[in-house]
Amino acid sequence: MSVPRRGITRRTAAALAAAPLLSLALPGTGTAATPRTSRLRQDVDALRDAGVVGVSARLDTPHGTWSVRSGVGDLDTGRPVPLDGYVRIGSTTKTFVATVLLQLVGEGRVSLADTVERWLPGVVRGSGNDGRRITLRHLLRHTSGIPDYIADVAPDLSAEGYRRNRWTTCTSEERVALAMKHPPSFEPGAGWEYSNTNYVLAGMVIRSVTGRSWEEEVRSRILRPLRLVRTLTPGDRPFLPRPHARNHQQFEPGGPMVDTTVAYLPFDGDADGSMIGTTADLNRFFTALMRGELLAPAQLAEMRRTTGIPQEAGSPPGRRCGLGLYRTPLSCGGGYWEHGGSGFGSIVQSAVTGDGQAAVTVSVHSRPADEATAVRQLQGVRTLVDHALCDARDAAPR
Repeated sequence: MSVPRRGITRRTAAALAAAPLLSLALPGTGTAATPRTSRLRQDVDALRDAGVVGVSARLDTPHGTWSVRSGVGDLDTGRPVPLDGYVRIGSTTKTFVATVLLQLVGEGRVSLADTVERWLPGVVRGSGNDGRRITLRHLLRHTSGIPDYIADVAPDLSAEGYRRNRWTTCTSEERVALAMKHPPSFEPGAGWEYSNTNYVLAGMVIRSVTGRSWEEEVRSRILRPLRLVRTLTPGDRPFLPRPHARNHQQFEPGGPMVDTTVAYLPFDGDADGSMIGTTADLNRFFTALMRGELLAPAQLAEMRRTTGIPQEAGSPPGRRCGLGLYRTPLSCGGGYWEHGGSGFGSIVQSAVTGDGQAAVTVSVHSRPADEATAVRQLQGVRTLVDHALCDARDAAPR
């Protein structure tokens, strides 16, 4: 699985040492335990055995809801991971932002062919970057070549650096200005590279077009209509509401697990990755998106038009990038649409079938420093998603 590593290098890119053994599977109301429940339990337990401190997963289908968890939600107390507790959704925020921008396209208020310069004059300039040559489509598909600002706001990837810098706030303009100090990665449209700066700019464009912040637009256009009352746009508020598991980051191989539940505001506070939600709300959002409840057919088709991307460690062959979404092959044939998010000590992965009939979200509450362990855990998340959606498809009436 290729979860965007928001500000964390390969060295600090995932979960941690083995946790106390605890697993639980709760089927939906009135639903007896099934082989699907057993496989979900096996897959979350496999993640625990791979070193994840705590993990939960929720699968929603027309035939029922299954929630499972394993490990612990707090290393100090040993309490379990809350089922459907609040989680930082990280870069999954980008799918919400892309949806809003595509709604504005459908309303004729903006075009994906518009340049960044048209809506943000003079903002993307310097070191060879030129907003006059970069379109909004380039931003949403990560084909702009605009450098990522993340390394500039996370210069010290250590426990001390996290604690020292986590309260620092930045404006969108400041984040973009940091990126403009670096040359572009490639000419616009000539390559693909994940850059959080693209979606900071997308949020700024939404504000320029509507006169309101991207957060206000997400709330009025998505959260309220879908009644996602447990999905939040916290801005620079760094604390998770209760209930929630604690997040744990290992900053160096063999080092201690550090509690990183408090947001790292330099990269947890903008349109590229600041939102908070629950597994239930995320599944509802992705199913609504695929069922056409949020976008007109033309805009949903545009979102699902993909380009090939480089393969990363832990990511399956054939994964492609759309606008705020990725398409990933299923082992049982076909594919699914997804986006993940990560930060210090946490990973969230949401995935949905193309018809919106089944959705699964996995929430991991630790990340290791060791690269091999990180890749193994990412592959475990990918395996869980693949099994869940294949089983859901096999169980559907023919």
